[in-house]
Amino acid sequence: MPELPEVETIRRTLKRFVEQKTIENVDVFWPKIIKQPDDVEMFKTQLIGQTFHDIKRKGKFLLFCLDDYVLVSHLRMEGKYNVWPKEEPRQKHTHVVFTFTNGEELRYNDVRKFGTMHLFPKDTEFDYNPLNKLGPDPFDASFTFDYFYEKLKKTTRYIKPALLDQSIVTGLGNIYVDETLFKSRIHPLRRAHTLTKAEVELVRKNTIETLQEAVNLGGTTIRSYVSTDGDMGMFQQELFVYGQTDEPCKICHEPIEKLKVGGRGTHICPTCQKK
Repeated sequence: MPELPEVETIRRTLKRFVEQKTIENVDVFWPKIIKQPDDVEMFKTQLIGQTFHDIKRKGKFLLFCLDDYVLVSHLRMEGKYNVWPKEEPRQKHTHVVFTFTNGEELRYNDVRKFGTMHLFPKDTEFDYNPLNKLGPDPFDASFTFDYFYEKLKKTTRYIKPALLDQSIVTGLGNIYVDETLFKSRIHPLRRAHTLTKAEVELVRKNTIETLQEAVNLGGTTIRSYVSTDGDMGMFQQELFVYGQTDEPCKICHEPIEKLKVGGRGTHICPTCQKK
């Protein structure tokens, strides 16, 4: 699943291709992707004639800003956006197509069909699900030590599931939680409420720095993820533990281990991250 750096890379790339483009027609071939409104024909009607002015991001969500509406899109496992000339044949798993007045098409492709789209009147998108329950973005000024410390002190969950909880901090997934905890020298099976103030600040700092580094490198290419213009993320070359099972730790040279934490495959160095 694309995490914050991948979604940010998509946002930056896609913005160049859709800004100031006006929607002439909308085709929906898999209606279950459309969650709001629950009437697909209304979804299509409301979008026709709307112009894209910006693309923003909240955690893993893309926010397409139009004249009167905001289209909130979550890519889930394998959702992808591309812009093609109208005459270019559509791929097999293309489920939503926004045709522009200039003859181009913004196409949403999703092999697993897990992605979602919500359309809200402008300036109301944060009043409703799915955005209204999200915690702060790691890059937001509101992601302070005091906020983070209070949230972690209130949960007895392991630190990894706590960091994956989008209501605490949004945008983190399996890759960057594993990397952040390694850099912080904290075992993923530590109970969140047992972290000291110094450890909480270290996790907060490493979360921000790890995500920023990944954004700068265009994200991490895992399985089928590439950016909107086809470029592969280069952060995969900087990974310390994620996907490195049995490889030597870059710090102590002990083999990286994989275990399950909260049902999620988790990568650690047993020496650098003692339980």
